[in-house]
Amino acid sequence: MASGNAIRGSRVGAGPMGEAERGESAPRLRISFWCSNGHETVPSFASDAQIPDTWDCPRCGFPAGKDRDSPPDPPRTEPYKTHLAYVRERRSDADGEAILAEALAKLRGEI
Repeated sequence: MASGNAIRGSRVGAGPMGEAERGESAPRLRISFWCSNGHETVPSFASDAQIPDTWDCPRCGFPAGKDRDSPPDPPRTEPYKTHLAYVRERRSDADGEAILAEALAKLRGEI
């Protein structure tokens, strides 16, 4: 059974309305940005807008710059570290052995 909704399948703003009814579009600039993978992104900006130095590449997510020959470097991601890895950065093996020996002596009641 069909619904009685007359605007079914259309969206707001759809129809024969053109620039005559909406007004003219603002003047635009299209600026090219390149990422370190060589992807080119060309967003459009209002002619009086401040153009950013970098833009995120929609294909790979790396930062993109206006200079094709020297794009910005990709961000450096640190691998996930466990708690033990952080402890090993702060303490040497000798320090760890000394702390372990002290803890074992406490447990045994020697201290």
